[in-house]
Amino acid sequence: MRAIRLSFLHMLKFIWHDMMLFAAGLAPLLAGVAIRFGVPFVEKMLVSYTGEEAVLTLYYGLFDIFFASIAPAMFGFIAAMVMLEEHDDHIDRYLFITGLGRSGYLVSRIMIPALGAFVITAALLPVFRLSELSAAGVVLLALTGTMQGIIIALLIVALSSNKLEGMAITKLSALMIMGAVVPYFVPKPLCYCLSILPSFWIGKAVLESALIYMMMAALIAGIWILVLLRVFGRSR
Repeated sequence: MRAIRLSFLHMLKFIWHDMMLFAAGLAPLLAGVAIRFGVPFVEKMLVSYTGEEAVLTLYYGLFDIFFASIAPAMFGFIAAMVMLEEHDDHIDRYLFITGLGRSGYLVSRIMIPALGAFVITAALLPVFRLSELSAAGVVLLALTGTMQGIIIALLIVALSSNKLEGMAITKLSALMIMGAVVPYFVPKPLCYCLSILPSFWIGKAVLESALIYMMMAALIAGIWILVLLRVFGRSR
């Protein structure tokens, strides 16, 4: 446990000296303010301009899904960039053979940031939400969003051999979140083509106010994580 704690503290020091990663850590708060105050303001302007009773209001739940995904995605990106930097410098290979081990390394680099993302999301989502969410809905959104963040981190480190490739994979991995849009705009049964994405089921759960679909999202996310952990083990 001490090795994991020291490894995590080393990661925090690395982030503190990298302004890009430090700024990424502030993104959830900035995004929350933008969503909570910016979206309703734009909605008023659109309603006034179009004469419709509602334009964006129907998609407030979708904005909440995106907010619940921001902190996990940003923390996952930060973790992945640190891991790729350590891989480039061959530091990770050294850490694997110390008391930290491969599993402790993954805990300090991915699981602890993911836990932080969960806590932050669960705390900020009730403040910045636009739609009506129950306490269970907030927790489940934070949980499934966190699992998506873990997937993004593992996708980047498992499929990239350096930071340059990691930046490219980051852009593609962001598509994991976009599956939430599909239930809102793609009719059945065509929408189920993207049911392999956890975000698809998250979107479906919020759209239909059926939290049972969150269980499906967590199950599929768990499968993604297990597969990517195996791929990461082979690549390292």
